[in-house]
Amino acid sequence: MLKSPDQFLRADGVSASTAGIAQAEDTANRAARAFWSWAQTPAEERRDLLEAMAVRLGENRERLETLAATEVGAAKPWIDFNIDVAQAHLRQARDLVPLMADQVVENTDGSGRSILRRQPVGVVLGFAPWNAPITLAVRAVAAPMACGNSVVLKASEHCPQTHRAVIEILNSAGLPEGVATVVDTAPEDSVGVARALIHHPAVRRINFTGSTRVGRLVAEEAGKAVKRCVLELSGKAPLIVLEDADLDAAAAAAAVGAFFNQGQVCMSTERILAVGDIGDPFVERLLAQTRKLHAADPKVEQAPLGRMINAEAAARVRGLIDDAVSKGARLLLGGEVDGAVMQPAVVDGVTSNMRLYHEESFGPVASVIRVRDAEEAVSVANDTEFGLAAAIFGKDADRCLDLATRLETGICQINGPTIHDDPSMPFGGVKSSGYGRFGGLTALDEFTDLRWISQRFDADAARIEKCLF
Repeated sequence: MLKSPDQFLRADGVSASTAGIAQAEDTANRAARAFWSWAQTPAEERRDLLEAMAVRLGENRERLETLAATEVGAAKPWIDFNIDVAQAHLRQARDLVPLMADQVVENTDGSGRSILRRQPVGVVLGFAPWNAPITLAVRAVAAPMACGNSVVLKASEHCPQTHRAVIEILNSAGLPEGVATVVDTAPEDSVGVARALIHHPAVRRINFTGSTRVGRLVAEEAGKAVKRCVLELSGKAPLIVLEDADLDAAAAAAAVGAFFNQGQVCMSTERILAVGDIGDPFVERLLAQTRKLHAADPKVEQAPLGRMINAEAAARVRGLIDDAVSKGARLLLGGEVDGAVMQPAVVDGVTSNMRLYHEESFGPVASVIRVRDAEEAVSVANDTEFGLAAAIFGKDADRCLDLATRLETGICQINGPTIHDDPSMPFGGVKSSGYGRFGGLTALDEFTDLRWISQRFDADAARIEKCLF
């Protein structure tokens, strides 16, 4: 990352170096100046631009793969998945544009009508993390732009080049100057810049994806400014494997959920709850899946899994495993650490006295918890402050649906992995995993103001006076 705060902006609207508070405020001012004309842009033109942005992302696939591998150590399959989902987010946002049209309700007596009008709010500030750098940067800005807002993306300090590239690519589709901008900062300046942007008078909405710890700080600052937020925060996703589950499918889903992107996903499978007597045969299948995988730094070797964000993160996850083993868990496979590269690990016999049971690992660990029955599985699944994603495997559809209803999560997959994204569906959590929703029609609520305009066809003084006399 460049350290100088000078030479902040280029003509294409992308930051050329790290920003101080003054430069960040200037970016928000530019977004504010761009807002009104963008809000008035015809719907069909906005739709065409969003489709063009999706195409441009695909055309820059190799560039984005290289940047993400360099900055965050992501393996090629993860970045390809990121780009595919990001394109889907842009196309879902494209399809929101016609839904901004007025709804008209005629008065029953014919005296007038009410107009329900969704209007863009102004500048939307989005915070994107490093772990899914393309998907989450695009998600932070796509729906707000579709709704007629201009956007400022606050880039992650871990992947500023990737996030700058995403905004540059979106702008290359033909966006008017200032509609999509990005601010990146040196780590020591990040808090001050974020606070200044949240409190900037032109910023009317905020969306944040990241840890619960930082999300609470964002929510606190937004609360002071009385500004609405979407917060998508940490997770501790359970995967329940019932007695009648397809164990091969459940093991495959557990491996995907626990190990994809080295477990550095908010939806990662953090706890596998094996019900009754299926524990041993399930673990055998999970071990077979895990043996197919290995991790490597993508700049050195192409492998199914990449490296973790840094060596400190890998050491922390290994510490969680060691704590669990010291308290009676069994490390059945993996867990070797070489710098920032950690091999996928399977830990059996995890219990509630272990850190691995409670803390979000955010690493490549499949933690198996043995439970007696479905009732205990639900109890253990809900025994966490987090509530983002969950999954259930079983053949009885009605039973699975009943259990899904009882789980305290915003999302539940039945017979599928915890890692799944559909931009047409509402995405978000409960409890300490945040509030608000990305995706689908919910974006209209999050990134527009719904106004009621009452129109009478004639002014009647006598009728009006009745209010007083």
